Amino acid sequence: MKRLVYPLIFFLLVAISSVCLEARILTITIKEPIHPITAEVVIKSIEKARQENAQLLIIKLDTPGGLDSSMREMIEAIVSSPVPIVAYVSPSGARAASAGLFISVACDIFAMAPGTSTGAAHPVSIGTSGQNQDKTMEEKVTHDAAAYIRTLAEKRGRNMQMAEDAVRKSLSYTEQEALKGKLIDLVAKSEQELVEALDGREIKRFNGEVQVLSLKNQPVVELPLTFRQKLLMTIANPNLAYILLMLGLLGLYFEFANPGAIFPGVIGGISLLLALLSFQILPVNYVGLLLILLGTVFFVLEIKVTSYGALAVGGVVSLFLGSVILIKAPIPELRPSLKFIIPVVLGISLVFVMLVYLVIKAHARKSLTGKEGMIGELGQALSPFSPDGKIFVHGEIWRAVSDDKIDKGDKVQVVEVQDHLTLKVKKV
Repeated sequence: MKRLVYPLIFFLLVAISSVCLEARILTITIKEPIHPITAEVVIKSIEKARQENAQLLIIKLDTPGGLDSSMREMIEAIVSSPVPIVAYVSPSGARAASAGLFISVACDIFAMAPGTSTGAAHPVSIGTSGQNQDKTMEEKVTHDAAAYIRTLAEKRGRNMQMAEDAVRKSLSYTEQEALKGKLIDLVAKSEQELVEALDGREIKRFNGEVQVLSLKNQPVVELPLTFRQKLLMTIANPNLAYILLMLGLLGLYFEFANPGAIFPGVIGGISLLLALLSFQILPVNYVGLLLILLGTVFFVLEIKVTSYGALAVGGVVSLFLGSVILIKAPIPELRPSLKFIIPVVLGISLVFVMLVYLVIKAHARKSLTGKEGMIGELGQALSPFSPDGKIFVHGEIWRAVSDDKIDKGDKVQVVEVQDHLTLKVKKV
């Protein structure tokens, strides 16, 4: 009996493993700017495709570009991948601009859907410090980027001149222009049409090896993002990162201004930590961050120092300038939008100014308790003063003295609280 059971178990395990390792087509969707998290998603997907012995990995792209360092990480993983990779600019209306063009050119197959575009890959768009580059440095970066895309296009057998012009002249191409110029391999209306067109196609890998794609009847499986990747993708949104930073500062200010409130401190602390996590992904300009912190300090000092609004104005200006330069990214999609910055700065400034106003108003308000609370109170003399007497004030009977002649029944006002709980009054 045992002789029969063990072989059956063995064959069952082999069958299960063969099903699990069944060749298939994997797809991922990149609809975000190119940054460390999108690079991680692509690299992890390539590794999973290798582990599962996938026939093909399709990267559906719709990106405005992004960071040069992340782009190069992705390209290194793509050109060394044992699994053929397709860059598919999809759906209609999508684009593979700037870093997206470099990534697409590096793939084994470059396909586009109708109504899409690619290009606009000038080095200023993929660098990290373009605004401060002098002419010589800009030329160096341009030559480097042009050489990089030329070698990628040459290895993939694509139009080197069109690829270089996209870098040097910031040219963009429609799918038909790119197909006619042999910058891309084909135009496909859908993912299914793309797979059918690639079935039986002979491709030349980056290492020179020739491979024939066999995709008929292969299942197409979309690789979902993990919870961690979804969270980091969300946090990597520069507008959200900026709002988290401002909420964090505001929450901590409320907590320090009102110790024991707890809730503002908890929300502020969590928001600030999430913002700092975002700044590990996004290229943060720490001068901008310091300007925002300086603006917060100005608002706090406005409470302590009589500046007649100068510190508050400085706080607003510092907050705005810091917000504008907070993230030094090569594309607008990786920077906080002015549509977010202006309302947030105005809102935060208004909150701080209102808090400052309330604090100043509280300091200027007459005291209602203790000795100070008696100053200015009105009362009535219960006896003639010679030189002191008794008065009824604040619901109580007090001993009082006065420099005025006061008779019983006269109205009096407290002007000073003297020792031994004696009030000095004047006749009203």
